[in-house]
Amino acid sequence: MRDQGRSGCPINLTLEVIGDRWSLIVLRDMMFGNRRHFRELLAGSEEGIASNILAARLKHLQAVGLVTRTPDPDHKQKATYSLTEPAIRLLPVIAEMSAWGLAHQPVTPDLAIRAQLLQDGGHPLLEAFMAELRHLHLGAPKPARSVLAELTRAFLAARAAQQA
Repeated sequence: MRDQGRSGCPINLTLEVIGDRWSLIVLRDMMFGNRRHFRELLAGSEEGIASNILAARLKHLQAVGLVTRTPDPDHKQKATYSLTEPAIRLLPVIAEMSAWGLAHQPVTPDLAIRAQLLQDGGHPLLEAFMAELRHLHLGAPKPARSVLAELTRAFLAARAAQQA
């Protein structure tokens, strides 16, 4: 028996978990920017998320089981945030949203390059990236390929070309 949600529709229930803009932005930044600490998420936000919104979104993502928070052993006021398996499995959904934006919105080249690479790489690239996210966030074995490094290099090259 369900105890929350307006309906049992899978789309509705998914939107109730991740449907607000900032939750998706936080997940994006954790996936594509490998940002794991509050300050990294706050300072690295292209969209300029406010600290109170970020704190609320991180608490929400923890409450719905998409993110875990562990204390940093080297700094008592610092915590490390990690994606859970359900969050990692959202990567194909986020990649499809990126592909839609690439096709239908006026994107900038530097911010579109990762979407283009994910689209071009298809399912094998997504699987390789999810394996890497499992390594980074869940302690799974390190894969041979670093998709995150490939995407980051492409982003930095596109940003440099755009600024030149």
